Amino acid sequence: MNTDREVSSHYGAGDLLSRLNAALAADGTNPDHPSVEALAAYDQFHGRGLEATVAVADQVDVTASDHILDIGSGIGGPARYFANRFGCRVTGIDLTPEFCDVARHLTQLLNLDGRVTFELGNALTMPFADGSFDGAYSMNVSMNIADKPAFYREIHRVLKPGAWLGLSEVAKGEGGDLDYPAPWARSASTSFLATPEETRSDLLAAGFDVIRLQSTLEETLAFGARARALAERGEKPPRRAAMLMDSDIAAQAIANSSRGFAEARIIPIEVLARKPAQDETF
Repeated sequence: MNTDREVSSHYGAGDLLSRLNAALAADGTNPDHPSVEALAAYDQFHGRGLEATVAVADQVDVTASDHILDIGSGIGGPARYFANRFGCRVTGIDLTPEFCDVARHLTQLLNLDGRVTFELGNALTMPFADGSFDGAYSMNVSMNIADKPAFYREIHRVLKPGAWLGLSEVAKGEGGDLDYPAPWARSASTSFLATPEETRSDLLAAGFDVIRLQSTLEETLAFGARARALAERGEKPPRRAAMLMDSDIAAQAIANSSRGFAEARIIPIEVLARKPAQDETF
């Protein structure tokens, strides 16, 4: 099995829409008429869920005329958030066909399909012209990409001069190797963690200016503590996307990642970078 197919099969286990609809119905939401708020617990697959999406959006200036790229768009939660908050256009690209299908379905239900679209494709060879986008973000995606220098070069290519890039990712810590499965990989064969400094170096080499690179470990641990407290009271946690994962590995994957954060094996980071306004490449 090649890496792309293995990564895609990890996420696209089948029956995703049926499982999502069942979860929404259990919450008391009509799956045919969900709200952005009702979906937020499920359509933000990355760590800290909607909280992390808001944190990335708070760092950038977006106008209604902007066209933004979501790299690794999943089932479209962040793309719909950006479009709904800023009134901008958003194009998402994802490697997993099932994610793209469900993302389009949900976006149509929310009447956002005029401003939010999704493409099936590989982040290393994106089907977009040079300088297409005013900004881009990627959330918990780079862990599945081995060739990160190529990944950042490709993002740099499709951004306009002066455009921003926001990243919310999981980096390799100093506490030893992570146990698998993890939420993003069943085994180390599709998990490619880089350290924060390697991330900075790769972005600089691709031509970006790195404005900010910071650990969000404190926020991640606090988010996890709040979620556990809700569960102990018999309430539902704010992020329930794990319920849509393969049930055979979900509980173990979450436990492994939680222990990884606690033991500094992995470090959540947020990055704000920018493509220089003038291309200095000759």
